[in-house]
Amino acid sequence: MTNSWADLAGRLGVDLLLDVDTAPGVRGRRTALAAALRSAITDGRLTPGTALPPYRSLAADLQMARGTVAGVYQELIAEGWLVARVGSATRVADLAHPVSTPRARPEPSPAPSHDFCLGQPQPALFPRTDWIRSTRRVVGTAANSAFGIGDPQGHPATRRSLAAYLGRVRGVRTDEHHIVLTTGVSQSLELLSRSVFGDAVAVESHGLPFHREVIERSGTRVRPIPIDRDGLDVGRLAASSLTGVVLTPSHQYPTGHALAPRRRATLVDWARERGGVIVEDDYDGELRYDRDPIGAVQGLAPDDVIYLGSASKALSPAVRIGWMVVPDRLLADVLHAKGSREATASVLDQMVFADLIDSGAYDRHVRRSRSYYRARRDALTETMRNRGVECSGVSAGLHAVLTVSRAMEPQILSVAADRGFVVAGLDGFRHPDAEPSPSGGIVVGFSTPPKHRFQADVAALADLVATALANDSTTSTVAAKSMHLSVTDCP
Repeated sequence: MTNSWADLAGRLGVDLLLDVDTAPGVRGRRTALAAALRSAITDGRLTPGTALPPYRSLAADLQMARGTVAGVYQELIAEGWLVARVGSATRVADLAHPVSTPRARPEPSPAPSHDFCLGQPQPALFPRTDWIRSTRRVVGTAANSAFGIGDPQGHPATRRSLAAYLGRVRGVRTDEHHIVLTTGVSQSLELLSRSVFGDAVAVESHGLPFHREVIERSGTRVRPIPIDRDGLDVGRLAASSLTGVVLTPSHQYPTGHALAPRRRATLVDWARERGGVIVEDDYDGELRYDRDPIGAVQGLAPDDVIYLGSASKALSPAVRIGWMVVPDRLLADVLHAKGSREATASVLDQMVFADLIDSGAYDRHVRRSRSYYRARRDALTETMRNRGVECSGVSAGLHAVLTVSRAMEPQILSVAADRGFVVAGLDGFRHPDAEPSPSGGIVVGFSTPPKHRFQADVAALADLVATALANDSTTSTVAAKSMHLSVTDCP
């Protein structure tokens, strides 16, 4: 039977099918082959420099005479579509005047002069060698079943390893049966919105806008609860009719204050008395610098807390692994919302992550990262202090909030944008229905600048903020007493 399709993927390095029998408007297979090749070059399936197979091989695939295919090659070489050199494959020419004009690409945005982007660790810290070693070990030893359809709750061995790790490092009380693996906190919140939250859930008055958007997009309204230096105002929560709350108790984002011990106890009592649920986003629990990390609230009330975490801050946002620790009474509903088949997560990455934990490589990486980020934070705070800006707040995380007056915040943001700084304003994290903070803030990610630029970028930032404060007639007389740096962490 005549094979009218030539599958060139193995030879060209791209997936390409040539139909030489049905090329429109042509007669004869030689003419059809030439037209099909021109078409593939014109529409970009064959890009400049792509090597075509030897004419003998293509002739065999198409069941055409060798001379016919060789003649087509020569014809397209003469027309300028192809180029041929002695000792080299016939390749697609780099046409000076393409037959079709590609769509114009948007002009790239200019690179910032001082990049203090939020929400990501330093990419250079990713443990490439350990990841490769664990990948080889996992791929070489895993059972064949591991490469089939994944368990929607997550790979069992990963859940076992993670349960032990969270118990040891964060004081979480759980086992593999109560862990649900996801692609990150966003997916976790989306699942909870469809299974646990109901009509409305409380959130902190200042937090990640995209977290609120994920919850609302799934049909749950969010209502802001005020925060202060002791964290969430649990009294205001108790005065509402809500039965669920999402918060960051160990290190409130973005203000950086931990939930006070007495409020932790009150929060747990509220959940037990009301039959409510606490959703604890422990986004940076491992990255505490001045002392041991504050333990998770989940350890106080495992039956009333859903604990959320991910590998995005300690490891990399490119590794899409998150987790929920779910109380027994809510587990069936969450799993039903997730579905009977894993549709999003990479089970292979989950297995590699488990191997990192079991081998001790993940602990070593976290310790190295903690030392690196602490040195950066210390350099940042020292530079600010030398410019008269005092430092306060929890010593942790990947970003800092420079506290300024509410009036100064938009002014500094405007100057910063003009000078190529990537920073954010504290008010940008406020829920639209929440009251503004008593003071403003400039939020900067000290993990982002590359090593060779870090000191210069921090010095430039200090100059910008200190100059703005000195020129502010409403704050300059009290700046030495009241201005400080409140260190917080990335989401």
